[in-house]
Amino acid sequence: MNKQDVLQWLDRHQQEFTRISDAIWEHPELGYREFFASHQQAEYLASQGFHVTHDVAGMSTAFIAEWGSGKPVIGFAGEFDALGGLSQKSQPEQEPVVPDGPGHGCGHNLLGVGCLAAAVGLKQWLSTERVSGTVRYYGCPAEEGGAGKTFMQRAGLFNDLDVAFNFHPSSLTFASKGSDVGVNHMRFRFHGKTAHAGGAPHLGRSALDAVELMNVGVNYLREHVTGDVRLHYVITDGGRAPNIVPDRAEVWYYIRAHDPKNLVHVTERVRKVARGSAMMTETEMEEIFESATSSTLPNGVLADLQYEQMKLVGDITYTEAELEFARKVHEQLGFTPEQALKRLESFQLKPEWRAMAAELVHQPIIGKVLPSLDEGHIGGGSTDVGDLSRTVPCSMLWTTCYAAGSPGHSWAVTAFGATSVGHKGMMHAAKTMALAAIECVLQPDLIQQAWAEFRSVQPEPYVNPIPADVFPPRYQPETNVL
Repeated sequence: MNKQDVLQWLDRHQQEFTRISDAIWEHPELGYREFFASHQQAEYLASQGFHVTHDVAGMSTAFIAEWGSGKPVIGFAGEFDALGGLSQKSQPEQEPVVPDGPGHGCGHNLLGVGCLAAAVGLKQWLSTERVSGTVRYYGCPAEEGGAGKTFMQRAGLFNDLDVAFNFHPSSLTFASKGSDVGVNHMRFRFHGKTAHAGGAPHLGRSALDAVELMNVGVNYLREHVTGDVRLHYVITDGGRAPNIVPDRAEVWYYIRAHDPKNLVHVTERVRKVARGSAMMTETEMEEIFESATSSTLPNGVLADLQYEQMKLVGDITYTEAELEFARKVHEQLGFTPEQALKRLESFQLKPEWRAMAAELVHQPIIGKVLPSLDEGHIGGGSTDVGDLSRTVPCSMLWTTCYAAGSPGHSWAVTAFGATSVGHKGMMHAAKTMALAAIECVLQPDLIQQAWAEFRSVQPEPYVNPIPADVFPPRYQPETNVL
């Protein structure tokens, strides 16, 4: 069974994968509650001969599916959580299925099944060729605002991997060499004393004052941090009524930075602001550390390997109906080629790529296989893939699953999640990752080179960013979820 046979096998079984992906799209679930999605994936992998271990790392919906034995051990990290408020019908006009309901506005229904398909494709090749190797698929909960992979890393579930692969839906197709920022998710809750705000305000101690003073202090702190730092918050509890001095108030912070040490440093400065706010208002401050993720560590060896496989798979092509769907989405978004070019140029394109970019931006969907546009780029978002990538050499792949320029975490992304455009991007990723994994088996030197690069760019030991006394939340499935 050669690599072309693997591609053909994945084509023949595409309907199985799109069925699972569409079912998950139709049943969007928030982080740590993905009981339907987890069941769909695990059941299919079990039917393909994988041994499935449920409820790992303290998370009800997390699981590991494994097939084979011996080295190398190759991991595929899938996801399946949705986003709140992004329910959307599969159409080019904005209209939710359920008002304010969840939806796959980041394409994780495609992400998880794409990684699953790659794992099954590799298993098929190993079994046919009778080659030693272990395939492992990780069902990872709560990437959005949670930290499923970070908790899995803390439990040691990635420690014996040789390499790992992951993909994410995008409006472009390339193997990533860029990075992002780590993040700490923290709540600061202040406790004061109630009083009549009009009749006896001097007897009260306002927790809301503490929250507002903290936010003012953090906003002044922004002037004195490095350029990669991002600080943002929402007030989740501001009191009950204006005429009652609030005895309880809470603010929820995302504290982000690229360098792990800098993230620790900035977080401690935010804590000092919180403590100072409590002192000024004579309130008590309570810190709730929810979760954290580290910035991604790219691996050029694996990215170059994936790029070569992407070229073998070829560009993604589209029908006129698919292009028209994308044009209508562009009309709804008010999107222009000039905006698309600005997005590409944010990657600080090499001179030889600029002419190509100027041509591509006039296409409603960009299916061309591209070089690693983001080499050296640090994005402002965060993902728990970072903690996987700081444990073992890992390659993040981006493939086109929606219209050019569609904002991430938007209804436009949800709209493409159960369309042929999304399916094509998912299968392109599955094929690329499967072929890259096969090359790692055939050429063990590639794994050694990936590890040599890994150790050179991360000379100091990685430290999991979640404190030992912080655990993921647990939920029970609804009776009819399965």
